[in-house]
Amino acid sequence: MLQEEKEQKMKEREAALAERVPPLNLSGLSLQELQDLCKDLHHKIDVVDEEWYDIGLKVSKNDKEIENMNLKIIEIQSKFKKPTLKRVKISAEAMLSVLLGSKHSQSIDFKANLKTVKKEEEKKEEVTDWRKNVEAMSGMEGRKKLFDASGN
Repeated sequence: MLQEEKEQKMKEREAALAERVPPLNLSGLSLQELQDLCKDLHHKIDVVDEEWYDIGLKVSKNDKEIENMNLKIIEIQSKFKKPTLKRVKISAEAMLSVLLGSKHSQSIDFKANLKTVKKEEEKKEEVTDWRKNVEAMSGMEGRKKLFDASGN
């Protein structure tokens, strides 16, 4: 199959060349006519080479432009960072009015149906001066007080 494809491509190439470039008929031409034909062929070759060179320059210029544009795209993408979102305090009514638009006309009290919880105050111990406590407990009197207190 690969050989068949190669042969087909060669046939297509030969057909395209035969269509574009007519075969040379050199028989029966004088020396001057041969020289003119050679000059004409050299001129055609020069024109084709110039076109080939110009097209090559355009391609390389376009490749450089594409590369520069890709670098700019990468640079812009690296500079752009997604901003951190800020928490916005909004009331429930304002949120409903934003979501529902003009359909939201009555105000809804979300806190009305909540249960109330009574907080019990914690009993705080009286804060006394620790120095008085240490003086009272010092010596035998302090130990006797502790013993008497634990015995009752």
